[in-house]
Amino acid sequence: MYKKLGFIRVGAIVPKLKLTNVEENVEEIINKSRQLEKEGVSIILTPELSLTGYTAQDLFFQETLLSASIKGLAKIKEVSRKQNSILIVGLPLVVDGELYNTAAVIQKGKILGIVPKSYIPNYNEFYEHRWFHSGMDNQVKTISLFDEEIPFGTNILFQDKTDKRICFGIEICEDLWATTPPSVKHTKNGATMIFNLSASNEIIGKHDFRKKLISTTSQKEITAYIYASSGIFESTSDLVFSGSALIYENGNLLKENERFSLETSSIYTEIDVQRLMNYRYRNTNYRKIGKEREENYLYVNIEIKDNLKSLSRTYKEYPFVPMSLASREKRCQEIFHIQSYGLIKRLLHTHSQKVVIGISGGLDSTLAFLVIIDAYKALGFDLKNIIAVTMPGFGTTGRTYENACNLVKEYGATLKEIDIKEACLLHYQQIGLKSNDRSVTYENAQARERTQILMDIANLEEGLVIGTGDLSELALGWCTYNGDHMSMYAVNSSIPKTLVRSLVEYKKEIESNPKIKKTLEDILSTPISPELLPPDDYGKIKQKTEDTIGPYVLHDFFLYHFFRYGASPEKILVLAEKTFRGKFTKEEIKHWLTKFLWRFFTQQFKRNCVPDGPKVGTVSLSPRGDLRMSSDVDVREWLKTLEEKEDNS
Repeated sequence: MYKKLGFIRVGAIVPKLKLTNVEENVEEIINKSRQLEKEGVSIILTPELSLTGYTAQDLFFQETLLSASIKGLAKIKEVSRKQNSILIVGLPLVVDGELYNTAAVIQKGKILGIVPKSYIPNYNEFYEHRWFHSGMDNQVKTISLFDEEIPFGTNILFQDKTDKRICFGIEICEDLWATTPPSVKHTKNGATMIFNLSASNEIIGKHDFRKKLISTTSQKEITAYIYASSGIFESTSDLVFSGSALIYENGNLLKENERFSLETSSIYTEIDVQRLMNYRYRNTNYRKIGKEREENYLYVNIEIKDNLKSLSRTYKEYPFVPMSLASREKRCQEIFHIQSYGLIKRLLHTHSQKVVIGISGGLDSTLAFLVIIDAYKALGFDLKNIIAVTMPGFGTTGRTYENACNLVKEYGATLKEIDIKEACLLHYQQIGLKSNDRSVTYENAQARERTQILMDIANLEEGLVIGTGDLSELALGWCTYNGDHMSMYAVNSSIPKTLVRSLVEYKKEIESNPKIKKTLEDILSTPISPELLPPDDYGKIKQKTEDTIGPYVLHDFFLYHFFRYGASPEKILVLAEKTFRGKFTKEEIKHWLTKFLWRFFTQQFKRNCVPDGPKVGTVSLSPRGDLRMSSDVDVREWLKTLEEKEDNS
């Protein structure tokens, strides 16, 4: 099942090395690779020249060491007959009378291909040209070894015969550092993973630079990058090697080991090739790349078993919210800048110094109000020109009313109060709504009445109505068409609900006014509600949004994986089950995912006519920017995948 969803488990070994003792090195690699295969790892990487060690120097010219390397390769080949995993090892190899630094790819008793190093360093502490030739100079296409013809060259890719998304190329150490690394051509020709056998010594700052280099390479090439470097048992005559192992996917570090280990170390995780391919589908550069593929590339068939029982990879419950407090503070500050300066530009363009906002005492209107405050302070505008309107209705509670009023007063903005109950009762009577009717008409009439008031005040004051609705509400269509759905500029339009909370929390933490801080604390602890239905007998909020449409933590998780990565509902369900285990049952997740999909597809007509608003993150539903979607799409094809998963399980 997991292979079908695009997952393949890969790993890297940094073996405990005995320099030039090929026999013991081979045993160490075999033993550790067996352990990783038991963990479901399909492709296993070892460091550069892992059979001999990188620092053998002039001993690479010795026939004894070269012969031992061939024998070691033969043993690994034989042992691999009983294994399904692919093993990538490094060894010196004589081809057509020249010595190469190579990587051998082995599976099921067969050497699938051998890739020579392209770029041979000969500067500072490196002098490999003394021993090795560049693979780019090689004219040989195959070599005879163990009575077999084996593909040899820098233009080899290894591709799963049943799933062509699983395709990898090889780099060896310096290849990564080159101006035009081989991975550029590999990814142009279909590789979704790059495996790098390395022997990179440590000096101050090099490890951080190496990680940045791998991260950047994997991001710009939209690929996974698996890296394994020689450990501390290389010669330390002049250099020290740390044994770094790293796994990146599209710029993100998925796994790394503890360097400077006295024992063999290893790492593994899953690569999501489906996610990588989805990035490439969206990237117009890759459409061009498809036309640049080279005819001389050789594709070697590999066989990846669908043998995963579970995922080791973890996913964030709050994918829109940074994990660490430090990065969260920096991110929140940047988001406020994007929102407020988007508004600043609109105010300057329209020559307006007044804005109108409906203030409810809820999270969304609070965030929008705080954004306006930032914009006005940056412009030096009088805060009295912020006209905040509280419009008590049938569901308004004393708690939210007081919080709305206190917030506006403490910041020094202009507060207006317009009770909408009388106007709504008259409207209900005019349209023939029964007095005991509590249907959607009863609710939406209040939302539209409030919007009409805001628009008319804006006309009167020559100002702009600032919208408060957020990204999660747009995704679900949880807004009243031509009610709170409409404004003149929507500053929260690409902020999901879980991030709205973090942004308000950030403002609370940096706020010096104790009264504002207390008000923000209470707003953060207030249940999310449109307050369109009457409160309970104790005057508390009875209508809670998440009781009706589901937990926002789930919906934001669904939205992130569905929209950003094009994940199928079946895959989202698998990820959510793992991520929220112990918090939501599988049945609950499936129920709310079904609700999310149904609402996302049926409510597009609302998103197709939303007001302008600044894009903040990678997920935006603006019909002018990130989402071109018909209002009449049928959701059943997506819902079927959930039914199929149920059948399979």
